[in-house]
Amino acid sequence: MPLPKIVTPSYELTLPSNGKKISYRPFLVKEEKILILAIESNSLKQISRAIKDILKNCILTKGVKVDELPTFDIEYLFLNIRARSIGESIELVITCPDDNETKVNTSIYIDEIEVKTNDEHNPDIKIDDTYTMRMKYPSLDEFIDENFNFDGQSDNSFEIIASCIDMVFSEEEAWDAKDCTKKELTEFVEQLNSAQFKEIEQFFETMPQISHDIEVQNPKTKVKSTVKLEGLASFFG
Repeated sequence: MPLPKIVTPSYELTLPSNGKKISYRPFLVKEEKILILAIESNSLKQISRAIKDILKNCILTKGVKVDELPTFDIEYLFLNIRARSIGESIELVITCPDDNETKVNTSIYIDEIEVKTNDEHNPDIKIDDTYTMRMKYPSLDEFIDENFNFDGQSDNSFEIIASCIDMVFSEEEAWDAKDCTKKELTEFVEQLNSAQFKEIEQFFETMPQISHDIEVQNPKTKVKSTVKLEGLASFFG
């Protein structure tokens, strides 16, 4: 007689980027093993790949393209799947900011971690009196590969921005980035001046991201400090 099949529960959440509801299941032991190996490798790329593979397996709603989800959707999704799979809290070791060396153990309930938005965030960047450039959010791969280092306006920065252009439009015309080559988009970005480039930098700096403030007390100095945790890497225990 064959062993019985275990019924895996399913849950529902709302994607922060578009308000779409999706169903998901907890990850299995074999999937958790892949993640553990990736974490032990200390490779951010391997960790991001493992997270995406787990998401693809655990998302039950059809038509969700994980590779196209913005970073903060992936982070939010993964934390919720992790909560249903391993536990509702994450154990962390925090370095006290008052002396920058003393470490304290603490825990965070995953339900308390939210995607924070910035009121100054705007995907529409006014290029001049005629043209506006609408940006889209980078995928996790783009975020990990390039880390959005805008210092010095390197060639990589131009390519990152080009990959995040959704469209360019005026009152009379519109150009969809899907109809343009990578070379055309990169050359368009290279025409921007420093002030326009600063507006684009603002778009990336104010993007939504998972964030949580936690208060810690240094056992040596008794000083209490608030530590802001941002981005998925901050929440890996």
